[in-house]
Amino acid sequence: MSQMNIEKLDEILAAHSYDPSLVIAIMQDIQKEYRYLPQDALCYVAKKLKISEAKIYGVATFYENFSLEPKGKYVIKICDGTACHVRKSVPILEEIRNQLGVSAEKPTTDDMMFTVETVSCLGACGLAPVCTVNDVVYPSMTPEKARVMLKEIREKEAMGV
Repeated sequence: MSQMNIEKLDEILAAHSYDPSLVIAIMQDIQKEYRYLPQDALCYVAKKLKISEAKIYGVATFYENFSLEPKGKYVIKICDGTACHVRKSVPILEEIRNQLGVSAEKPTTDDMMFTVETVSCLGACGLAPVCTVNDVVYPSMTPEKARVMLKEIREKEAMGV
């Protein structure tokens, strides 16, 4: 683990006063920084908080929002809750996966630019079908709108925005 990573982890731990009862908040901040929970970061945090690695991994695997696998720069979540499903969220998911060359088994692009996930509900049923990109809501999605959305993200990336 690089010195910069350790410094960032120490910064996160200090912000939470090295309090083991705040392990979930600490892990949320680590995931926000790295887009997943790196194994070496979890081991370091367990040591610093004086709790077992098993406890850390128990928390990491219990909560669905935590990921032990690296995610892309842009995490696309497609809602497949009832409201979105009946308004045809599946063709949107299929279009995004086809455009990016990913699948349920391999949700992240090789260049680590995109990760595609389905979720049970995004809490925006009135806007169905809906997806989010890094928690920005895209309402009333269609496969066509999904293609445009991906094109715009790629164009921003190409311009370095």
